[in-house]
Amino acid sequence: MQLILPQRNLGPFTVSSIGFGCMNLSHAYGVPPTADVAADMLLRALDLGVTHFDTAALYGFGANEELVGRTLSPLRSRFTLASKCGLQGVKTDAGMRRVIDGRPQTLKQTCEDSLRRLRTDVIDLYYLHRWDKSVPIEDSVGALGRLVVEGKIRAIGLSEVSAATLRRAHAVHPITAVQSEYSLCTRNPEIALIDACRDIGAGFVAFSPLARGFLTGALKDVSTLEPRDIRRTMPRFEVAAYAANLGLLDEFARLARATHASMAQLALAWVLARGEHVVVIPGTTCGAHLEENLGAAMVELQPALIAQLEVAINRHNVVGERYNAATQAEVDTENF
Repeated sequence: MQLILPQRNLGPFTVSSIGFGCMNLSHAYGVPPTADVAADMLLRALDLGVTHFDTAALYGFGANEELVGRTLSPLRSRFTLASKCGLQGVKTDAGMRRVIDGRPQTLKQTCEDSLRRLRTDVIDLYYLHRWDKSVPIEDSVGALGRLVVEGKIRAIGLSEVSAATLRRAHAVHPITAVQSEYSLCTRNPEIALIDACRDIGAGFVAFSPLARGFLTGALKDVSTLEPRDIRRTMPRFEVAAYAANLGLLDEFARLARATHASMAQLALAWVLARGEHVVVIPGTTCGAHLEENLGAAMVELQPALIAQLEVAINRHNVVGERYNAATQAEVDTENF
């Protein structure tokens, strides 16, 4: 049964306010599901009314795009497809290595490879996944602009950039969307980016709106994380920091119960309340969690409740940075 999800504008596209982040079907959070389970999850999301699917060349070093293409390409007219370039895997003698490369020739080749894996003639929204700081943002965006002219992509997005970099890029070619981590726990986009997106008419796409599972209340013990789970490298998920942060969830859970919503739904509804130009792309490998997440679109928050949420969890009482120093150096986001 298809849900009637609220729609929001993402540049020239009209998408469900809650999209689907495809990453963890192939990448990052421990052992991914089987190909059949992952495909079923994508189809279930589409059947429930999701019309915005987000993937990247990096995820599974191409495997995620192949999954999306194999599963959803026969239904291509029913959704807006987003992917990313500028951060991908490169083969070395030691195996695959993650590389940031924003040179125009690399972006063009990555796009060609993505089109093939996604089994499509055009990608609707194509993000520069990371700004390669050795390449002027104007050069990378100019290369993406040429892909628009060639009809290989329809619109350009940026990921994990500052408001200043966004404005530099937008002067070269219109930017349709900016994607960055945003949740009650990670508030950096409030410094300038969310407002800058609104000012230029771009959408803001919030990834990890559930704080990488923290705000669901389901993860109690970080020692149970799979050895290759990326959260093991994040200061917020170190044992002592996480134990301290768990204490914040008691009040959050109480507010969720009072709202007759789950913790995940309350967290997503808070992000969606930040502006009509904001959409979220939570990911999951569980059908029940998918339906729960989509239910957040029906949760309406009154100003008094929003104020209570922001007292309960905010940048002053969350312990630990979101990234370690090496990863933080790769992004261009503002910091408090």
